[in-house]
Parts: sequence; structure tokens; C-alpha cells
Amino acid sequence: MSEQSTTRAGEAADRFPTAALAVLALAVFTNISVEMLPMGLLLPMSRELGVGEGAIGLLVTIFAFTVVASSTTLVRLTRRIPRHLLVITVLVVFGLSCFGSALAPDYAWSVAFRVVGGIVHGVFWTVVGAYAAYLVKPHQLARAVAITSAGGSFAYVLGLPLATLLGQLIGWRWSFALFGAVCLAVAVAVWRLLPPVDHLRDRATTSTGSIALPDPEPGKSVRGVALAILSTTVVMLGHYALYTYVSPFLVDHAGVPESWLSGALFGYGVVGIAAVLAIALWLGKRPTAATLAMLVAGIAAMLALGLSQHVVLTVAAVMLWAFSLGALPALLQTRQLQATPERMLQQATAWYTTGFNVGIGAGALLGAFVLESLGVGALPWALLVGLGIALVLVSSDVALHRRDLARLR
Repeated sequence: MSEQSTTRAGEAADRFPTAALAVLALAVFTNISVEMLPMGLLLPMSRELGVGEGAIGLLVTIFAFTVVASSTTLVRLTRRIPRHLLVITVLVVFGLSCFGSALAPDYAWSVAFRVVGGIVHGVFWTVVGAYAAYLVKPHQLARAVAITSAGGSFAYVLGLPLATLLGQLIGWRWSFALFGAVCLAVAVAVWRLLPPVDHLRDRATTSTGSIALPDPEPGKSVRGVALAILSTTVVMLGHYALYTYVSPFLVDHAGVPESWLSGALFGYGVVGIAAVLAIALWLGKRPTAATLAMLVAGIAAMLALGLSQHVVLTVAAVMLWAFSLGALPALLQTRQLQATPERMLQQATAWYTTGFNVGIGAGALLGAFVLESLGVGALPWALLVGLGIALVLVSSDVALHRRDLARLR
């Protein structure tokens, strides 16, 4: 082989797989958006299925807890299945579960199809989390993970307003059907654009399918990992207690017209994206200070939502909530990764994933309890308590870390 041919082969090997990673990001966006569909469609689903708003919110709990209960077992059972085929299969089944939800004659069938969706969603995450590592060279890994993670970030901040808008324009059943069609379209895109990989070769990935990180920096501790994961869990628990029922909160408590919901939630999403960009440009440079600042900002927003029903103040508080909670998941995960010793990467990643999903599922459950027992106006206090606990935990971790460093000196 000539030197020129060798050079071209090397360039081809190092070529960045933008299209493949973009397809993965699109798949992540679609899956998380479907996970959150009942939140945006809560009011019309409640009316048509003849159940309370809390019961529709529990569909989120059922979905999340199914992921927690099934993902670890299923990733072992599917270990030898080619990843490319598994991603396509999961997307197809996920799409069929959406079609089933669209046709569900009653609430029980809605629950059944959400369980099916939760099972394949858990498999999806265990596969997609590691796929980028198989596609790129080690020096390209950070950039690749950033692209695939962007799908999740955009879904968390845009999924709810999109679902709400679709529910208003075409109805909740057609919204599920539309996302079912999108899942099938993404499955075709994966088939055509995502190359197969040899996932059984020796690669540095964790047992949950997440990317293993380079050698950790000094200052790691089991205590820091535990506090970071616990902080994440309580924040997500409080967040989803309110976020799951934000539609009835804004309409019934704050007096926002239901026709304004999609616009208000779209504004929430835009501010959340701004928070993600702020992490990349500024906040990420000082993650500890940024985490504390976002926790305080979230508490201020909840105080405003809990104490006032003025529409203008409510909208301003919702935007502050959007910014703080748009930034906090990434900041809290950064704290967890910074605290994790190398020997604990597999366990810590699994614990973080579990803690996050427990927060989602238990938060929707807590929100249903608060909604039914105390009323919709009490929901912000649930998030305020979660943020307050996290603020204490993070502050304690910072103080203990400084004490440990002082002792080392």
C-alpha cells in the first residue's frame, strides 16, 4: 500500500461520525419525550379516561420504576445481541407501545402499555450509553458524548411543551400515535446511518453501559459520591412532584388560561436550554459555586410560586425555576463524577442512574399524594424541601472536603 493510501485510510478511521451520533441524539430525544408525554397531556387524558389527574401522573411513576426494576437484568440477558439490532428492535417496540397507548380503551390498558415502554426504555439506555465509545477514537470521546447527551438535554426542556402543544392541536391520542410513527422513523434512520459495532470487545465501559471515565483526579471519596447521588435524588423527587402536575398548577392555581399552556411551557424549555448553554460556557468552570447558586435560585422560585398567585410573578418564578433546574442535573452529575474513585466507576454510575429514576418515579407519586391531600397549591413546597435538603448536603460535602484537604496539608 502506498504512503498516500495509508494516510487516507488513517484519515477515514479518524473521521468523526457526526451523522451516526446525530441519529443517536435524535433517538435519545424521542425516547425521553415519550417518557414525559403524560405530563403534557395530563388534563385531556384525565378527562377522557375518567380518572383523576393524579392517576395520569402515576403513569410517569410506573414508567420510571419499570426502568429501575428491569434495566439491570435485561442488559445481562441481551448482552450477546448485536447492539445495532438491539437499538432498532427497542425503537420499534417503543413505537408499538405508543400506538397501544393511543388506542387504549381505558386506564388499565394505558398502564400496561407504559410498562412495556418502560421495559424497552431501560434496555435502550443501557445500549445507547456505550454506543458512542464504539464509534470514535478515545481522543474524540468527550465530543461524541456531548452530541448524544444533547438529545437528552433538549428532551428534558422541550419534551413537555411539545407534548402539551400537540395535545391541544391534535389531541392526546394522536400525540401518542405521532410519536409512535417518529420512533419507527428513527429506527429506520438507525438502520441506515448507525454502523454496527463489536460490543463484546474489551472496552472500558461500565456494567450499566455508561462510558468509563479517565483516571480520576485526587480528592475522591465514597462520602462525596453518596452525597452527590442523594442530592440528585431529592432534587429530582421534588422537581417531578411539581413538574408532573405543572399543567393543573398553572391553570387551577395561578389562573393561567389553558390555551396559554403550550406557550408558557415552551418558554420554560427555552430558558432550560439557555441554562444548558450557560453550563458549557460559564457555570461549568466552577461547578461547586454554580450548584450552590442554582439551588438557592430554585428555592427563591419555589417561595414565589408557593406564596403568590399573581400571574406575572408566577411566570417569572417559573422561568427562574426553569433555569435552575435546567442546570442542576448536569451540575449534580458533575459533582458525582468528580467525587468517584476509579475503583467505583461502575457502581457509582449505576447508583446515579438508579437514584435519578427513583427521583422521577417517586416524585410523580409524591406529587399525586400532595395534589389529592393538600391541593395543587402545595406542590411548590415539595420541591422547596428537596432543594433545601440538597443545599444542606452539598454545603456539608464542600465543608468536609475542605476539612480533609486541610488535614492532608
